[in-house]
Amino acid sequence: MTILNINALGVTLGDRLFEDLNLTVSRGDRVGLVAANGRGKTTLLECLAGISEPTTGDITRARGLRAGYVTQIIPEKALTRTLYEWALAALPSEQAEYESWRVDVVLGDMSVPYEFQHKPLHSLSGGWQRTAMLAAAWITEPDILLLDEPTNHLDLHRIGLLQEWLGGLPRDVPVVVTSHDRAFLDATTNRTLFLRAEQSRVFQLPFAAARAALDDADAADERRFVNDLNKVQQLRKQAAKLKNIGINSGSDLLITKTKQLNERAARIEAATKPAHQDRSAGDIKLANSGTHAKALVTLEDVSVKTPDGRLLYKTGQKWILPGDRIVLLGANGTGKTQLVKMIHDALSGAGGAVKCAPSVIPAYSDQHLSQLFDSDTPMTAVAGQFDIGDQRARAVLAGAGVTIQMQDTKIGALSGGQKARLAMLVLRLRNPNFYLLDEPTNHLDIEGQEALEDELIEHDASCLLVSHDRSFLRNVGNRFWWIKDRKLEEVDSPEPFLNKETGEGKSLRTER
Repeated sequence: MTILNINALGVTLGDRLFEDLNLTVSRGDRVGLVAANGRGKTTLLECLAGISEPTTGDITRARGLRAGYVTQIIPEKALTRTLYEWALAALPSEQAEYESWRVDVVLGDMSVPYEFQHKPLHSLSGGWQRTAMLAAAWITEPDILLLDEPTNHLDLHRIGLLQEWLGGLPRDVPVVVTSHDRAFLDATTNRTLFLRAEQSRVFQLPFAAARAALDDADAADERRFVNDLNKVQQLRKQAAKLKNIGINSGSDLLITKTKQLNERAARIEAATKPAHQDRSAGDIKLANSGTHAKALVTLEDVSVKTPDGRLLYKTGQKWILPGDRIVLLGANGTGKTQLVKMIHDALSGAGGAVKCAPSVIPAYSDQHLSQLFDSDTPMTAVAGQFDIGDQRARAVLAGAGVTIQMQDTKIGALSGGQKARLAMLVLRLRNPNFYLLDEPTNHLDIEGQEALEDELIEHDASCLLVSHDRSFLRNVGNRFWWIKDRKLEEVDSPEPFLNKETGEGKSLRTER
């Protein structure tokens, strides 16, 4: 049964986000909504939720349709309430008075610990804040769920629980979800909409299979476009030849035939559309200056501790060699970031049990992009640090997706995706031979994640990285260190860790 019908939908907000979008959403659909940053995903969800109006086209909804919309942004008014209070406030006041038990059921199904339920949201992590938004949406018993980047700020364990919870929803409740987490989309969707300014495409497949089908469709479009242009060129050559013969011979028949050929060529040309070309959000390019050192970093059984001195684990003797792309695995709070910081400090000259080759030129990026300062501008971040001249600085910034208009504004005004691309540009300009990357895919869209993967692999870059993105770490890593039982163990594959983190916990079956 169709509950949403989208017909010729288009939205223009200064720039055209998308146009002529047609889509039906039926019971049982799990639709993954995929597009680059800033291309209209959130705007489309707002249109489906009835919050925004499209520029063109219309949306037909089933009578009395209730939509549960979980936004990316946590409302300011939510932060002063407890998680429990925010979920309860989603119910009408008369219902909340007598049916507060609904909150207990929903929070139980979402595996929210009791002590977190009664803490103000401002004191909880971004992951728990998003859980509160999801609980508030689900408690209203919506007919459709609209989820905007629900995995943001979630660790792997919570992502696994969210996947289980979505899999346990009643099958007649459709879900439309945006996400840059490719593995999450594959696990939770059965349809994929690639949202584009023109020629949006829908496939009855989860992300990975749909992406392959999209590539095939785009390649077929490109071949068709080239063939049509060749056909037009041939028709016009034939028409020109016949015209000359017709004029020289005085044949009206040939003149008429010439006109017909030109008209046919014009019709084909008018109907021919070029294959889709994505507007790049900005290039991600890395560098690898190389080194002759046998070992870049040596860990001599380093003790990794909390800031207050509590031992988390010991590393044993470990080496990072040129060409190693080591993924550091571990549950939240086990000390991944602490080890990355210790190596960064040693590379900065702090010494200690971490030994670094003198030829190592490091590039470090943490998950908060703290190497960038919101009060700086992109120009000062680049031209102020590197002797490349203003003209070159502006060119490389534009290539990274920071437009001329944005280059002299504060970095704090940039989007998350623009900041992430700027951070990668700053790393590249250091011309490093070793990368320390803590959650480098935060804020990057799928296009950006794939570009970063390609750069690390193609340049044979040496790196130690931390990531919750399963697709990214699987594609990039060639060595894996797992923080387990107070030790740092090298393992052949990340799969045992990923299975442990995303597969544990009870089945989160929600009944209505």
